[in-house]
Amino acid sequence: MGLNRTNYSSGAPLEERVGYSRMVKIGNYVKIGGTTSVQPDGSVHGEGSAYEQTKYVLEKQVCLLEKAGAKAADVFAVKAYTTDMSQTGEICRAYSEIFADVRPLFTAVGIAALNRPAQLVEIELEAVIDQ
Repeated sequence: MGLNRTNYSSGAPLEERVGYSRMVKIGNYVKIGGTTSVQPDGSVHGEGSAYEQTKYVLEKQVCLLEKAGAKAADVFAVKAYTTDMSQTGEICRAYSEIFADVRPLFTAVGIAALNRPAQLVEIELEAVIDQ
């Protein structure tokens, strides 16, 4: 018998159309796929600010974790993709406000582009729920 799997949606229209989940929980392992600062109305939060986008995404992801019974302290790995590596300091500043005491693995990766030009940051994270 396999581990219990639960898929979580953020309600984004593409999730249903393409067939993916925003977050998947298998047993006590939780992974949140690439998340940007697109708001429910379709606008980009924090346009022009890697700090604001990072903070918004991480707060959104922590809320998602709570739906799966996890919390920020359960996070062990964070990967941030950015279209502007010169903004890594701002990304790290926002990251530190949430994870400085948790100290998960952290990787910042420079990429050519995201889905919309206003998006500067996309973040994935992984957690294991402390039971």
